[in-house]
Amino acid sequence: MTSAANRRLRELCARAPVIPVLVIEDARQAAPLAEALVAGGLPVLEVTLRTAAALDAIRAMAQVPGAEVGAGTVLDARDVAAARQAGARFAVSPGATPALLDAAEAEGLPLLPGAATASEAMALLARGFEVAKFFPAAPLGGPQALAALGGPLPQLAWCPTGGIGAATAPDYLLLPNVLCVGGSWVAPKDRLAAGDWAAVEALAREAAALGNA
Repeated sequence: MTSAANRRLRELCARAPVIPVLVIEDARQAAPLAEALVAGGLPVLEVTLRTAAALDAIRAMAQVPGAEVGAGTVLDARDVAAARQAGARFAVSPGATPALLDAAEAEGLPLLPGAATASEAMALLARGFEVAKFFPAAPLGGPQALAALGGPLPQLAWCPTGGIGAATAPDYLLLPNVLCVGGSWVAPKDRLAAGDWAAVEALAREAAALGNA
């Protein structure tokens, strides 16, 4: 992991307290969804590669002014290449393998890799990573687990994701080793299906304000 990529990840995580984790089934929703989230104060967006529409959604969102769009659920070199070609500015993975880390470095795509244990975190530090995704955060012990990891590994910063909502996000954001959190609650499926972008923007504003709590 290069120092430039680490700086880029830190800069992205510092843009807002919440990175929306988006599962998009219809690429036609992508641009208005991104516009609503950016207007609400959440410019860094993660589109998970879990649907057939994901890459087209990334392409559309990458054209929205102010949006910093990344690809989530990136698992291998093929995903890294596809994300880069679609216009993703960064990538997020639930874990990390040597092949995935090598591919992201070769593509020059900043990667937020996942870690769930101290050993996994140490392996990322050995590869030069300074920022990681703690996943799945809630089932792994939530803020208490991250606080415990911060004792022996204070040099690693985190973006916890998984089972986090508006009520629990502040508990993570209070930790000195947490830069931001990832969450899907700002773009609920029913609001997307209804095209209720005003509601999404309102949820984004509430989430963006968590950084001031």
